[in-house]
Amino acid sequence: MEKDHELIKLYQNGNQTAYDRLVRRYLSNTVGFFYTITRDKMVAEDLAQDVFFKLFKTLKNFKFQSAFSTYLYRTNLNTVNSWFTRNKWKRFLHLDQILNQQKIDTSVEKGWIKKELWNAISNLPKKQRSVVVMRIAEELPYKEISNITGMSEGTAKVNFHHALRTLKDALNDE
Repeated sequence: MEKDHELIKLYQNGNQTAYDRLVRRYLSNTVGFFYTITRDKMVAEDLAQDVFFKLFKTLKNFKFQSAFSTYLYRTNLNTVNSWFTRNKWKRFLHLDQILNQQKIDTSVEKGWIKKELWNAISNLPKKQRSVVVMRIAEELPYKEISNITGMSEGTAKVNFHHALRTLKDALNDE
């Protein structure tokens, strides 16, 4: 099996199938990453498509200064941060949707709580949001988070703990 860097070099030299192999290798993980956050399969697939479209354009200039997986995580994080920013207004819609339902069961309540959590996460400062997404959605260790974001492990931990405090306050207010 070819390594990521080998496939990227082949792609940079005009081999389109090398890019296709990279996509097949990472597509399910990328969709899974977005699904964990959005809880919507179609949105997750759309975001993954956006990521791979961006990669299609930018991999021709890839400098091999980091692992491709790190580059992909950064692209995923930038994409999800943009999605959070674009969709902040939607956080208000869930109340109307719940009130219009005739029967409310515990699965709706659990979904509402998850939605509230992700809405609160979307309001965090960008660095804190990125660390929280990587810790919660991807279950990454601080060392890997520091490699991806370029911040120290200590800074990643501090951002995570500040984010947790902010989330706790935000969710208790509601």
